[in-house]
Amino acid sequence: MSNYLYILWIPLLPLATFVVLGLFGRKYFAKTAGIISTASLLTSTILSFVAAKQYFFVDGKVNGVYQKIIALKYTWLQFSPNVSIDMGVIVDPIAVMMLIVVTSVSLMVHVFSLGYMKGEERFATYYAFLSLFTFSMLGLILSVNIFQVYMFWELVGVSSFLLIGYYFNKPSAVAAAKKAFIVTRFADLGFLIGIMIMGFYGGTLDIGLLIQKLTSAQSPEFLSITSASFLGASMLTWGLTLIFMGGAGKSAMFPLHIWLPDAMEGPTPVSALIHAATMVVAGVYLVARLFPIFSMDETALNIVTYVGAFSALLAAIIACTQTDIKRVLAYSTMSQIGYMMFALGISKNGGENGLGFMASMFHLFTHAFFKSLLFLGAGSVIHMLHSNEMKDMGGLRKLMPITHAAFLIACLAIAGIPPFAGFFSKEEILTAAFHENKLIYGVALFTAALTSFYMFRLYFNIFWSKEAPAKAHSAVHDHAHNAGHNDDHKDAQDHGEGTWTMKLPLIILAACAVGVGFIPFSQFITSDGAALETHIDMVFSIAPVALSIIAILLSASFYKKENTKSDKAVAVFGGFYRAAYKKFYVDELYLFITKKIVFPLIGQPIAWADRNIVDGFILLLASTTAKISTAIKGLQSGKVQNYALYFFGGVLALSVLFIYIWK
Repeated sequence: MSNYLYILWIPLLPLATFVVLGLFGRKYFAKTAGIISTASLLTSTILSFVAAKQYFFVDGKVNGVYQKIIALKYTWLQFSPNVSIDMGVIVDPIAVMMLIVVTSVSLMVHVFSLGYMKGEERFATYYAFLSLFTFSMLGLILSVNIFQVYMFWELVGVSSFLLIGYYFNKPSAVAAAKKAFIVTRFADLGFLIGIMIMGFYGGTLDIGLLIQKLTSAQSPEFLSITSASFLGASMLTWGLTLIFMGGAGKSAMFPLHIWLPDAMEGPTPVSALIHAATMVVAGVYLVARLFPIFSMDETALNIVTYVGAFSALLAAIIACTQTDIKRVLAYSTMSQIGYMMFALGISKNGGENGLGFMASMFHLFTHAFFKSLLFLGAGSVIHMLHSNEMKDMGGLRKLMPITHAAFLIACLAIAGIPPFAGFFSKEEILTAAFHENKLIYGVALFTAALTSFYMFRLYFNIFWSKEAPAKAHSAVHDHAHNAGHNDDHKDAQDHGEGTWTMKLPLIILAACAVGVGFIPFSQFITSDGAALETHIDMVFSIAPVALSIIAILLSASFYKKENTKSDKAVAVFGGFYRAAYKKFYVDELYLFITKKIVFPLIGQPIAWADRNIVDGFILLLASTTAKISTAIKGLQSGKVQNYALYFFGGVLALSVLFIYIWK
């Protein structure tokens, strides 16, 4: 439908910004790169809201059901009459919702970075990378073809690598970027194999046609993919599980989660964009996009359910022990993504049974705002104190009033306290879990309580606990002095809470963390496009809210003021606490497997075969060719007499041959 073609400008504007800043930024736009990139993204954000208004309130709904609209589609590579890689733009509820999330959060990060990253030598490069990442995510969201999704999926991985390793002269940042890239590439191999399985049996790579063919129990494609099996599982199960493997890598689900905490080495605004609201939810979006097919295979949904639930619980436990505030938020992200995953896993497709699907998308939406707020608030604190460690913080509530208020709102939202946004989406997930799987409901309830505890542990350690550090007072004093003297050489962004460009995103995101929960989400985004009834039951909500309040009070008793209660609790848990602090040694297990098993037993034999067999064969071929060349090079001596002799000798030989044949 041509009336949606303007949506093309939403991803194309960040792409154009990336090209301009990438090629000419450091030379011509060293100081204005941030303004250019932010203005470009502001335009994309406005267009996203225009598209949302048009789709949800004008022409997206037909007979009470929101339609999937293909705004643009053209064939890029044709493999067979039915199988091709198409490039296009899809407009449907989850695509439009994700447009709002990605552009809004990215815009807030762009604005915040104007102050946070000011003075960086590679300021233009930073904004070029941000624009590339935003373009990649938007392209992924709008893809009509599963291979088109994969292409943008890999581009998201590349741009994430560039942003995590932005401080390339810092060894830990380089190591983190490589770790993220390698782990997600391993997961993406599974994704690629899954795409090939689905494309082979489905007879198409087009997402709409694939869903149509593989959700009809009587279609030849469905019968073919379910009847074929490998190791006791149908090829449908294998295809969906491998596709989920790709999603689990991007969304940092166990056991592919090890890259996420280390990725905090990137600039804090990058963490807010990539590792809170956009890239890490790509896996959730992928499962949601193919959910009608997932709903046809109970085994695949069970894998999504239990991997999500275990990841949520594991990350929440680890977050209770971490002392780096960005790592606490990283594990919090992993836990909340786990919530979204198991909500999809326990859902059915269509009608009221699709509550889990709606709840997952709702939590994705609300989480984007309060988690990006938490990261940007942490960025303000780090900007003032130049430290990520809780031990260097405390008592900052009076020195950073805006950051304090915003951070508190975000903590209340993620803890599920009404009337903040997280309460509404988390309650929908708990309701769906209660009706579908009591075990998952129990895990989710306990995880919710842990979330409240570790988030307020973070809040009290930053803003209460003890007197503010001396360098915090010094920063505020310098800020007031410089502001009063209008010192252009020491601008206010280097002190205190930062400039208005750092405060404004906190205020806007805080308002969203309060207000977006009141959106009647079930009227807009469901598994089949038809509206659901409201499922919030205030009586049902008593237990989770009460547990969250108890966890907050417990956290306050431990961390609001300096005392020995937390030390005593650590002593009680002893070895379990140490194991959780060491992230249950998963990283060490990976290192053991790679260094002690993969490298010596697989890598070294392959390297030996490469050097001695492959290289040896090539060297043998080369030396043989050289010897033959040496032996016959005399035939081309350059002497005309020799060539004449060879010529007449050949003529004589041919004459003898012809005479023999005629006889």
